Amino acid sequence: MTSSPRWFTETEEGHSQRYVERMREMASEGEDLAGEARLMDAMVKPRSRILDAGCGPGRVGAALFARGHDVVGVDIDPELVAAAREDHPGPVWIVSDLATLDLAAMGEPQPFDAAVVAGNVLAFVAPETETQVLARLAAHLVPDGLVVAGFQTDRYDVTAFDLHLADAGFELEHRFATWDLRPWHSDADFAVSVLRRS
Repeated sequence: MTSSPRWFTETEEGHSQRYVERMREMASEGEDLAGEARLMDAMVKPRSRILDAGCGPGRVGAALFARGHDVVGVDIDPELVAAAREDHPGPVWIVSDLATLDLAAMGEPQPFDAAVVAGNVLAFVAPETETQVLARLAAHLVPDGLVVAGFQTDRYDVTAFDLHLADAGFELEHRFATWDLRPWHSDADFAVSVLRRS
């Protein structure tokens, strides 16, 4: 049995609801919350099937759905998934642990063209499950499917990530310092990595 995800063990009580309210407030103020979705949309064919892994309250998946994609969002936090269902009808929102993800058993057997892993999701999974999470994502992709993952480099070491992605059967195709594709450099405080099934 694995340990609990850091999302639960390293955040304070009430964090999930505060996060939901913050996203709702930013949306109501017209903040740009779709940057990750724009990048994903540019990288896949129209009407692609996309997995929003660690979907939280659904902002990325909802933006992809609005662009015509078939979206399934997954998060381990039922409070965040409930907010996604309330605020963003259309995509399928599912409560599940990414480390043991089996969407076929949950009525979603069709593989995905791509997965997006935004918002430091990989830094919040249970310790020592990073490779397992990436392997479960790989298992849900079509051949040649891709994953785009972003995280703060002080939360998840890029060198460790590169070992984990290789162990999970991915190759690193591109890396950027931001979701708007600014060039990667070794002292960047954020990494956006494009992974392809090897």
